[in-house]
Amino acid sequence: MKVTFLGAAGEVGRSCIVVEDSGTKVMLDAGIKLGKKIEFPQFDRDYLKDLDGVVLSHAHLDHSGYLPHIYSSGYQGTAFATKPTFELANVLISDYMRLSNPEEVTKDGLALMQKKHKLIEYGQEFRIKNLRIRLLTAGHILGSAMIEVASDSHRLLYTGDLNLVTTKLLESANNQNLKADTLVTESTYAGEKDVFSPEKSIMDHMVSSINDTITRGGKVIIPSFAVGRAQEVLLLLDDYMRSGRLQKVPIYIDGMIGKAMRIHRHNVVYCRDELQKRILMNDDDPFKSPNFNTIKAKGERKKIINSTESVIIVTTSGMLTGGPVVSYLESLAKDSKNKVMLVGYQAVGTPGRELFDGKKEIVIDEKTIKIGLEVQTFHISGHADRPHLVRFAKSLKGMKNLFAVHGEKAKSVEFAGYIGNEHKYNAIAPEIGSSHNV
Repeated sequence: MKVTFLGAAGEVGRSCIVVEDSGTKVMLDAGIKLGKKIEFPQFDRDYLKDLDGVVLSHAHLDHSGYLPHIYSSGYQGTAFATKPTFELANVLISDYMRLSNPEEVTKDGLALMQKKHKLIEYGQEFRIKNLRIRLLTAGHILGSAMIEVASDSHRLLYTGDLNLVTTKLLESANNQNLKADTLVTESTYAGEKDVFSPEKSIMDHMVSSINDTITRGGKVIIPSFAVGRAQEVLLLLDDYMRSGRLQKVPIYIDGMIGKAMRIHRHNVVYCRDELQKRILMNDDDPFKSPNFNTIKAKGERKKIINSTESVIIVTTSGMLTGGPVVSYLESLAKDSKNKVMLVGYQAVGTPGRELFDGKKEIVIDEKTIKIGLEVQTFHISGHADRPHLVRFAKSLKGMKNLFAVHGEKAKSVEFAGYIGNEHKYNAIAPEIGSSHNV
């Protein structure tokens, strides 16, 4: 089996891996890298001629956003993923098309992308020519999956983005009795110091901080990814508000988060059992909580900004690369009574990372924003931390090779070195464009 890394090697973004064996060539993920400029997987269109299939791990653009480019460049085969992944990816890709309008994407390519897809259920084995493939729960976002690829002689497991802790929305990843000769694992939080506190502890501190801001008459801005973190944060805030531990103020939802909430509600069977029972048996739908107010027009933003009441605003984009968060920060960032809370990963080169690093002036959409409000980070992650990544790797039966991807280079290299030295695996942090026979 040969594995080629066309993106997400030594970086977070543009995940794209090609597996070849038994005369079959399959692409795992087709993502883009968002930042000050958009970067794509490194291959030319001739590479697609003998591609037999594309399998998506989940909907986030760093794993799915290159799909319209592939179909516009001559690929006419099928893309495989879970039902929620396709539904969420359609929303995210549509927004990407609207904002970026990439010239190489054609109408015919977009139409073909909509037509040539196949829905796969977790655990269902399917074939792409001579390879057997299964999607296994990954616990990252709705519909996310690890991808298992097997030939007669070798079995590879690709984690995509992995979470091994049960959250408000989802059960943890499938990590029972798994076998693999080769593991391709994310390493977003694989650094030595990447050890997460329990979600309850994080939320208790976060809610306490929000209450402080409300008491002093400020507004709280929570930039979030439209899919995954936003729903997790909103359901947690709703629970705290219902219990009385969070002061009752309006929670405003802006950007694509509302569309994603509806998709979650329609696919609640993919959420954890407790959430399904709450909706189906108790007629208690947290996705439609009376505490939530969805912004439907730009004029509503102005009213919120200009009002004297304290509010909580959950809005895109999560890394402050654009979207409604710009409007809120432009007007609210100068007032020290207000607060911005970063709850997700902030990639190098994004305004969110600059804010995380303490910069007092950031540029978004060519607009310079001076930071006078308080900036806090509350890590509500959909990823596994270092101890969980190590335990997961050690739990795989028969593993010989490990490739650490989807992480900043220093973390991937250190993690691969640790795994190789401590656990005697052939562990590598690959380079983009490199191929490896396993």
